[in-house]
Amino acid sequence: MTDPLSRTHAIALDAADPLRPLRNDFLIPKHKHNEQVYFCGNSLGLQPRGAREHVLQVLDKWSHEAVEGHFTGHAQWLTYHEQVREPLARVVGALPSEVVAMNSLTTNLHLMMVSFYRPTPARPAILIEAGAFPSDRHAVESQIRFHGFDPDTDLIEILSDEVDGTISMAAIERAIAEHGPRLALVLWPGIQYRTGQAFDLKEIARLAHAQGAVAGFDLAHAAGNLPLRLHDDNPDFAVWCHYKYMNAGPGAVAGCFVHERHAHTDRPRFAGWWGHEKKTRFQMGPEFVPTPGADGWQLSNPPILGLAPLLASLELFDKADGVAALRTKSEKLTGFLEALIRARVADTLQVITPAEPARRGCQLSLRVTGGRERGRELFEYLTSIGTIGDWREPDVIRISPAPLYNKFMDVYRFVEEVESWRGV
Repeated sequence: MTDPLSRTHAIALDAADPLRPLRNDFLIPKHKHNEQVYFCGNSLGLQPRGAREHVLQVLDKWSHEAVEGHFTGHAQWLTYHEQVREPLARVVGALPSEVVAMNSLTTNLHLMMVSFYRPTPARPAILIEAGAFPSDRHAVESQIRFHGFDPDTDLIEILSDEVDGTISMAAIERAIAEHGPRLALVLWPGIQYRTGQAFDLKEIARLAHAQGAVAGFDLAHAAGNLPLRLHDDNPDFAVWCHYKYMNAGPGAVAGCFVHERHAHTDRPRFAGWWGHEKKTRFQMGPEFVPTPGADGWQLSNPPILGLAPLLASLELFDKADGVAALRTKSEKLTGFLEALIRARVADTLQVITPAEPARRGCQLSLRVTGGRERGRELFEYLTSIGTIGDWREPDVIRISPAPLYNKFMDVYRFVEEVESWRGV
């Protein structure tokens, strides 16, 4: 039988992979004369080959039609953002009316907190994880201060209670129960960016609601990575970016979810004219009449050149037959990576991401034996030979095999290269 940790087995896995042709739909950067081994889709996904065509279509339309491009053809700009609605809803497990592509992630987070963080003296607190992505922490701290409360007492951070810096579901449950009467909002990540830990979003939403708090999720590292079921998991809102696993380009237009129960909400919001109901928007009246659903939180007309690469990427998610098929491959890819690390370089690399597939996505977060400086040496060596992961302070290398374009041989080569460095 073939050794399950051998090069021959990796080649066989690639040959049997039904999603293998999707790699050809991406542009793989070169290192010297060879393709990079690219594991950085958790930071910036690769460019879909179709992105250039979609952008050029917009540019050509602009050059030939100018303002009339808003009103002519299937890809008219007036309704362009609607083209991404249904495929985006399929990726995040939502109703089409519950999702919208707009703005950037942190802008959307602030817009959601305008509506869903409504603190009172009795209930002013926001609960997040300790070590949250800085933009999230800055946003919630500033919102607490904006409402006249004190982050020192009203920003509650759950510390890790597991050996590798991860957080158990029991710790989350205890914290929500302990602080429940003071909680206005539980804001939680789908995947924690540094450790790669994934969470039971449905249960977190249930626990928050049971205490009378709002539940919101930051899905920056989960959208396009995990099979999300936002409508069924029942948060009040969620936000995410599209430049990571969604492959829509640097600084890509972001995504937002608002549960259908809030489709006709009377909650306050910051309003803009593109959130006004479609049928009367161009009557230019002074009264704001929000579009029902997530579209009602739009401010300005959409950035068409920014939406074009997202449309190209969503076509590939549909071509892959959805996130569930990608997840099946992802579990095998990341599982193969973990098995190789534990079998061949366990004296060099420590995996801090949970071992259970249900508690992680694509990413494995790794620490190098010997401390930060040795970790930086390995990271810089890998970069110098064209193996691209990323570094997160203080001492974590993140390696994320993305099932849309990574191969099992990519994973095998990574471990070979760690072995080569260790032998230097």
